[in-house]
Amino acid sequence: MAGMNNTATSDPVAESLASFQETLDQVFLLIMGNMVLLMQCGFAFLEAGSVRSKNTSNILIKNLLDPFISGIAYWTVGFGFAFGEGNGFIGWRHFATSELPDSKLALFFFEFVFAATASSIVSGAVAERCEFVAYVIYSTVLAGFIYPVVTHWVWTPEGWLTQGLTYEINGVNETIGYHDFAGSGVVHVVGGTASFFAALFLGPRIGRFHKETGTVIRIRGHSVPLAALGGFILIFGFMAFNGGSNMTVSKPGDGAIISLAVVNSVLSGSSAAFTTLAIHKVGIMGQHWSLLNTLNGALAGMVAICAGCDTYRPWGAIIVGTIAAVSFNITSYLMIKLKIDDPVDAVAVHFGGGSWGVIAVAFLKYDTGILMSWDRRSGLLLAWQLVGYCSIALWAGGISLIMFGCLKLAGILRVPKEVEMKGLDISGHNEPAYPLETYGHGHLEKIITILEDGQLSHLHQGYVNGGFKKDLGPYESPEVKIMGTNEVRMVFSLEQAVSIEPKSWYQTPPAEGNGVLQERTSL
Repeated sequence: MAGMNNTATSDPVAESLASFQETLDQVFLLIMGNMVLLMQCGFAFLEAGSVRSKNTSNILIKNLLDPFISGIAYWTVGFGFAFGEGNGFIGWRHFATSELPDSKLALFFFEFVFAATASSIVSGAVAERCEFVAYVIYSTVLAGFIYPVVTHWVWTPEGWLTQGLTYEINGVNETIGYHDFAGSGVVHVVGGTASFFAALFLGPRIGRFHKETGTVIRIRGHSVPLAALGGFILIFGFMAFNGGSNMTVSKPGDGAIISLAVVNSVLSGSSAAFTTLAIHKVGIMGQHWSLLNTLNGALAGMVAICAGCDTYRPWGAIIVGTIAAVSFNITSYLMIKLKIDDPVDAVAVHFGGGSWGVIAVAFLKYDTGILMSWDRRSGLLLAWQLVGYCSIALWAGGISLIMFGCLKLAGILRVPKEVEMKGLDISGHNEPAYPLETYGHGHLEKIITILEDGQLSHLHQGYVNGGFKKDLGPYESPEVKIMGTNEVRMVFSLEQAVSIEPKSWYQTPPAEGNGVLQERTSL
């Protein structure tokens, strides 16, 4: 009885502390997961700014749906494949979170947003020409099967890459396996590989490459500010992406590891940004201070640091970022040489950066990497990093090849030529991002400017909009009345502009003109 009483008796303070630590870890995962989820907004703005205005709504709805499609796919089967009990290759429990304790739901949420991130990578590579049905299919397969299997290999105790093998080193048995703290390989090589095959099977956008002359035509995105805003959000999200991958915050040493991961992420992104800035200025790949390439270079640096951000010293992060920038630019160059069109350089950022990130661990891991300790242990670590990298790339590439090949054979991978030329916003969604009828007003504005000779001039400018002058019918809005029927007219006074009769505009629309009414005279 005494033994039974001792067993039944527990320390309330210890129980309370354990409960508090568990709750703290769950809240940590939820907060970090929400910050990673915000990266979807970053992807959306970055990709929206990088495409032409006629495809903005299309790319935005795809980024909006990424977490929703991934949510259903990952909840239904993905989490079970990834973290369910199984063998070294795949799990097979907790499908649809069945029998999953409530205390593990924070883990589900955090892992789900990573799956959504892997899926979002592909949407930029297939922008402006991918069928919507094909997008839904590849997103489901990627988030529900391709990515979760790799997750099981690397981030579960029974995964074959996690377990590694035991070796005798200096008379001591040590287990050495694949190391990928935050997903350079698991997330970014998977997403980058899928992006490569998606772009390969889709083919380039119309007008991207001129076959006869070999000329590469740069198709500019419609908004650099939007792309830059998206990049800033992604950089913010990477702090949680890498720091949150520690998974706990209540154990001794957790704060130091999280801090190291965040600082290394900043330093790697910074060095990659400066290296890319220089590469595009000194004549290697251009002669300009390129904002967009610098931004992508910074993201490539943060992709590369993911694998070892918990093990590098800060000086190692600088090296990782510098080489990541080189890897990014070389991959981007090779994609163009292969005539594979990637509108946002997704392959270069994620595959180029992630590939180097996986390998860098073997060289810069403190203090057992090759640069610090040239021995059998570091050589075996390099071997396991290469085995893991090749396995991940072959798995993601093989499934992607089959999937995108089947979509192309079925004729549902790429939109028709006419749709691509006109844009996907109206034909696919009937929601142009920038409707023409919403621009302009019924006022005449006076704008003062300085001419090249130093003289002042004033410009009266406005839309010749009959809709604001006379109501000719039960229309929804004044702008709708005059769509496509604006006319450019030179006038000499505001009184003359007001006296112009708009009736003829409805009968005979002008052949050309943007509807700007203007008056310019020297002062």
